Amino acid sequence: MSDSLDPRQNRLLAALPIDEYARLASHLELIPMMLGDVLYESGAQMRYVYFPIDSIVSLLYVMEDGASGEIAVVGNEGIVGVSLFMGGETTPSRAIVQSAGHAYRLKGQLLMDEFDRVGGRRAGALHNLLLRYTQALLTQMAQTAVCNRHHSLDQQLCRWLLLSLDRLPVNELVMTQELIANMLGVRREGVTEAAGNLQKAGLIEYRRGHITVLDRPGLEGRACECYAVVKKEFDRLLPEVNVP
Repeated sequence: MSDSLDPRQNRLLAALPIDEYARLASHLELIPMMLGDVLYESGAQMRYVYFPIDSIVSLLYVMEDGASGEIAVVGNEGIVGVSLFMGGETTPSRAIVQSAGHAYRLKGQLLMDEFDRVGGRRAGALHNLLLRYTQALLTQMAQTAVCNRHHSLDQQLCRWLLLSLDRLPVNELVMTQELIANMLGVRREGVTEAAGNLQKAGLIEYRRGHITVLDRPGLEGRACECYAVVKKEFDRLLPEVNVP
């Protein structure tokens, strides 16, 4: 494994006790995550879970007519594939790479073996850690639904940018307006106008599919309450760890 892409750059893996991490480490497979890659489709059986390192995965709900909307983002704070350990092998959502990078892949059965490990009681730290992460993820999904219903597109874009930045080591996103529109479930023209408003305010710079955040405090001030609610819940439920 590359020293520059240590599995413990994922915060869930970094939070595991040494013995539990060791049981999984030899089975973790480093894979590239290319922009637009689909990790699983709606209704398909899930064979793997993914621990992003420097990539972001978007969970989308896809309608019958092909329209889609993002329900959550997963980066180095989490895991893609919660349906496996929550009792199901499929999910109605699609998982697609939103920001390119890398992830560590693990066979679903190996995760389940560790998740269900018992010793007279639930002895594994992974079990409780994944349940707390799932609660935080559900909060993000619920808040996204509320935000998309009640807040302006400018505010939604601010929330989306901040959540994405929290999961990346840099302040730049490689993202086309068309892809952002698909994530937010709006027309491309709306994203063009919203991004233009943020650029005029000096908060971001947008050019040729690259979004650079110039003023993060200003972006947080312009965002709705939804970003703070989601961040607070993740901070409350997941332990603070030092990643390599």
